[in-house]
Amino acid sequence: MKHIPHKTIERLSQYRRALLLCLAKGKDHIFSHEIAKIQHITAVQVRRDLMLIGYTGTLRKGYKIQELINLISEIIDSKEGQKVAIVGIGNIGMSILKYFKGKRPKLAIVAAFDNDHTKIGKKFSEVTCFDINELYDEIKKQNITIAIITVPAERTVEIADLLVKAGIKGILNFTPRPINVPDNVFLEEFDMTTSLEKVAFYVKDQKDNSNNLSKV
Repeated sequence: MKHIPHKTIERLSQYRRALLLCLAKGKDHIFSHEIAKIQHITAVQVRRDLMLIGYTGTLRKGYKIQELINLISEIIDSKEGQKVAIVGIGNIGMSILKYFKGKRPKLAIVAAFDNDHTKIGKKFSEVTCFDINELYDEIKKQNITIAIITVPAERTVEIADLLVKAGIKGILNFTPRPINVPDNVFLEEFDMTTSLEKVAFYVKDQKDNSNNLSKV
């Protein structure tokens, strides 16, 4: 399944979250147009994604929700599960820890790192915070393969280098500072400023169009 495009993987994750909510409400089957409505995309896109992973529904009932959840989980999740570390326990780091607590049994944040001595040795959302100087040894010891960076921008490159040297294979960068990693490390960068400016642009564009129409 390594041929699956990145955007499709993103949507499969979103489908699973939506399907889990539907399952919790007692629903056992769902149509592509229902998934599309929840995700604000087209039914054609949903069907393409599910056909890509080899899953089809029926005309009468649609897709079996539990069966589809299981298939998506087989594709996205590791059988053994994967361990995650978070570097930087500020406001963003704390929020991520709280959000992910108990959310995914196959993807668990097991360690946090910081240089603030008032946080080192303490537990946050049941995750122990270690001294940043222990990062290399602790990642090796716990066999951690994924890291989330939420440190101040000026330390991003330094921390990324440390993580790569420690053997991390996947990094989610929540800082505004871009980083470079080797080809064998998967990098996902999330810039909140860029995302907010993107939203602001489309709001401005709608407002400008509305003003132009009012002048006609």
